[in-house]
Amino acid sequence: MTTATATTVTPASTPIRTRPATIGLWTLQVLLGAMFVVGSGAPKLFGEAYAVQIFEDLGTGQWLRVVIGLLEIAGGIGLLVPRLAGLAAACLVALMVGATGAQLFFLSEGFWYTPVILGVLLGVVAVARRHEIPRVLARR
Repeated sequence: MTTATATTVTPASTPIRTRPATIGLWTLQVLLGAMFVVGSGAPKLFGEAYAVQIFEDLGTGQWLRVVIGLLEIAGGIGLLVPRLAGLAAACLVALMVGATGAQLFFLSEGFWYTPVILGVLLGVVAVARRHEIPRVLARR
């Protein structure tokens, strides 16, 4: 008499997370996504006075404000799409590196620690979702 055992087959590159870890990761992604769409990207696109002033102080012109706003909104939405979350987080980390540099070297009264904190949190998402990035890049 043979007994059948139930096994779960998962791809080797897919990590298995506990339920609390999954809930925590999704909570972080939703909060970061909302922050980038509503709190950061939209004010840049709609020309909020503070956002306009920052890019005037940088001396880059307002075109960069619009581009950065679009990138932040796209990244924020990407954080909410399971397949895109890892890549979106990694791209937003790169954007936060640039924002930190701008705050430190070009703006006199910058809050340099804000993009650093956001970058670290996005880094957590990027590392947790790193297995999804090659799958997205391999698709044509």
